Amino acid sequence: MLRKVERQGTVREGLGHFAIVASQYNACYVDALVRNAGSELARAGVRGRQLKVVRVPGAFEIPVVAATLARSHAPRLSAILCLGVILQGETDHARHLGDAVSWALAHLQLVHQIPVIHGVYLFNNEQQARVRCLERTHNRGMELARTALAMARVMRTL
Repeated sequence: MLRKVERQGTVREGLGHFAIVASQYNACYVDALVRNAGSELARAGVRGRQLKVVRVPGAFEIPVVAATLARSHAPRLSAILCLGVILQGETDHARHLGDAVSWALAHLQLVHQIPVIHGVYLFNNEQQARVRCLERTHNRGMELARTALAMARVMRTL
């Protein structure tokens, strides 16, 4: 049960546990997402063993690990944040990866009834990735963590 709420609405207790599944591919961008998401979760009161971070080789491997976490850690797990960066190349491969990951993550949250926060981004170029992952004005890691916290609250009310 949620007990203590800060003035800004950040829940400090009763958050449950969170997991981050993050790609190692395009590490400079994904590492920033992980760092920013982790910092935001920590500001909200998620500490130590309440956060599990699992790194996988690439974005395509994220759904199977997220599914394993959802299956083995439910109902303790409040949300899973899935973080990755796919850069569009000269072929359609990146788009196919993005579509497959998106479908799998949507399916996963419905099957396991746990919020799966989709932070696997498909960018056209490195400039887009830099702006959305490394700059403060578009801090996607922070936004994803806030979404995970909000969804944890929503799910507790149902």
